[in-house]
Amino acid sequence: MPEPASPAAVHPATLDFERIRYAKDAAAAVATVTIDRPDVLNAFDFRTLRELSRAFEDASWDEAVAVVVLTGAGDRAFCTGADLDEQATFGGSSGQYWRWMGAFIEAHDRLRNIGKPTIARINGICVGGGNELQMACDLAVLVDDAYIRHVGPEHGSVPAGGATQWLPILVGDRRAREIVMLCEEISPAQALDWGLVSRVVPRAELDSTVSGLAESLRRKLPETLRYTKTQLNWWRDLVWSQTVTHARDWLAIHSGSNETREAVAAFHEKRAPDYSTLRTTAAGGGRTCPSCGETGIPAHYSYCGGCGVALTALEEGVP
Repeated sequence: MPEPASPAAVHPATLDFERIRYAKDAAAAVATVTIDRPDVLNAFDFRTLRELSRAFEDASWDEAVAVVVLTGAGDRAFCTGADLDEQATFGGSSGQYWRWMGAFIEAHDRLRNIGKPTIARINGICVGGGNELQMACDLAVLVDDAYIRHVGPEHGSVPAGGATQWLPILVGDRRAREIVMLCEEISPAQALDWGLVSRVVPRAELDSTVSGLAESLRRKLPETLRYTKTQLNWWRDLVWSQTVTHARDWLAIHSGSNETREAVAAFHEKRAPDYSTLRTTAAGGGRTCPSCGETGIPAHYSYCGGCGVALTALEEGVP
């Protein structure tokens, strides 16, 4: 049998992308992957994740590419993580989120194992899964008028797709807990001081700084740099491999929970989640019907399954 053809890169124009832009600069030996959803602050949905994986795969195979830059379209956001409009459609079965998380994991694995140095060009706010993407890169340049933040505990999720695994390695355990549990904005100065990013620059200097880093990386031996990256990834790979499969299953099951439903609804309605009712519901195993006394009613139900009476709205705080 003939030997199979070795993997080969393709011209970006031949790739069918809708959610990202992918370009190669032959002279600079740089491939740039841009999340192109500025209308939703470059949040990623399932298709975006699949397209990112395809672009990372192509950049990995192209020997003419020395450096890969990841960024977001526009100047408002680098990436704000998962698209909650899409997430609101999940919950019919745990398989929906499980498949989505599979695409998320694949994108991260292809980015980390791309075999080339990578730079996150953080051109705006960097939230949730956006921070996990930039942490998966080797270097990160952040504009001085943006911020980094995690919001999972406020939006019904757990940042177990990189943040809980990698933040303790990058910034230390106490700072990692502060970032993911308090959900506060991390300023550029703080991000630099904590080692969360490599550089902080004025917006006018962002491109020149990224280009300078890319040129410095281009002037390194490719095999040597590839193996250096492999060795440096060891701690990240170790904790990722031990936790992400469990995270995928837990998050899939949790995607249909009372907490997630209420948190996503609160996000779309631009209000705070009803923490009091959620805690009461959790403590009692569910809501109680004020008419027939039926217990264990899920918080998102509008009617009692026992007697059919309309239940008090969750946001009014009556269990």
